[in-house]
Amino acid sequence: MPQPSFEFGEELRKRRLDAGLSLTALSSAVHYSKAQLSKVERGIKAPSRDLARLCDAALRAGGALIALVAASGAGTPDEPAEGGIDEEEWTMQLSPDGSGRFQTLGRRQVVAAGAASLMRWQTGGAGPVPQATGAGMLEASRSLFTHYRRLGQSVEPGVLLPGLIAQTHTLRELSAHADSPARGELLALGSRYAEYVGWLVQETGDEQAALWWTQRAVDLAAAGGDRALAGYALVRRALVTMYQDDAEQTVALAQRAQCGTLPPRIRGLAAQREAQGHALAGDRDACQRALDEARLLLARQDGDADAPVIGPMHLPDSVSMVTGWCLFDLGRPREAAEELNRQLAAVSPDAVRTQVRYGVRRALAYAADGEIDHACTLTTSLLDGVAAVRSATVTIDLRRLARVLARHSNHAPVRQLAPRLGTLTRFTHS
Repeated sequence: MPQPSFEFGEELRKRRLDAGLSLTALSSAVHYSKAQLSKVERGIKAPSRDLARLCDAALRAGGALIALVAASGAGTPDEPAEGGIDEEEWTMQLSPDGSGRFQTLGRRQVVAAGAASLMRWQTGGAGPVPQATGAGMLEASRSLFTHYRRLGQSVEPGVLLPGLIAQTHTLRELSAHADSPARGELLALGSRYAEYVGWLVQETGDEQAALWWTQRAVDLAAAGGDRALAGYALVRRALVTMYQDDAEQTVALAQRAQCGTLPPRIRGLAAQREAQGHALAGDRDACQRALDEARLLLARQDGDADAPVIGPMHLPDSVSMVTGWCLFDLGRPREAAEELNRQLAAVSPDAVRTQVRYGVRRALAYAADGEIDHACTLTTSLLDGVAAVRSATVTIDLRRLARVLARHSNHAPVRQLAPRLGTLTRFTHS
């Protein structure tokens, strides 16, 4: 697939400004919308070859813009594929009953749907954002992101998604009017918001939408000059295949994300995911090698200390926790339960989603080891948290646990637990 070209967008903007043209003026000259030109300049949308030709002529670039498209391999067809999106717009619908819906639409679809009936607003003129404004927005948005991630530990995704999506949109649009380096920082933060949206969407059970958001995160990061997030997107894709019990794809995707040019944290998280894939395949030695590599990489500090953390932030020792996870898949439930016991003791009680995720697996390990009473006691203590966070991925292990316990249906603690456990395992994609 053609990729957006940051280099082309920068050159187009430079030549447009040198020519003294506004986006509106260039839009009139080439007969492309101002919105689409803005996305091309910001590196969010790939230029078509015809657009490059028209801009080259209008700006008297002497073939320089055309050469950039040819050299980068960019260049999209002028007409979108059937069912595709041209000039993507984001729409959200929020209902009084608490339900909501997000979708992307092409400009033509919005018009066809009767856009006049929708409440609409715009950001106003295309003037530059003062440096102090950009810095203030970054500081506020970083703080807000931390609070959102904390809230995400104790409430269901649907409560947070509208605000997170709106904040992603705000950062994306504000970056269009900011100068470097604020522009790159706004896009980088927007990419973290989009990645977190993707994770929460996966928690609702919608894997395709989760991958869509992860790709938006990659696009935003790339537009800001950060190519590293594309590596983490592979780690996220490997999470999807892991929950599908596809060991081969999980390992393959995780190994692709361990390119030496990527930051140590991304490579370390990828090594952890590779270990989980090897555990699914039953390869103990390969699993341990990957865990050892993950520990080495994650011990290295890199990047901006103020930037949002990529990946889990509520695990004091993520490698040991993942070790406990892997031990269960390797058929060693007793060792898994003991390791998960040690690690869960260090997790904050406020990190409900994390406590539930690994707590259910610990209960599953005890049940698989024949400790039915203890497994039931642990599970009972988790059910309020399970109901609060509504996690599709946690439900996968909860169903496995229910199947193990069902083999002991005459056991009194199992009979007491069964009604509510049955209700919570009937997770529906919201």
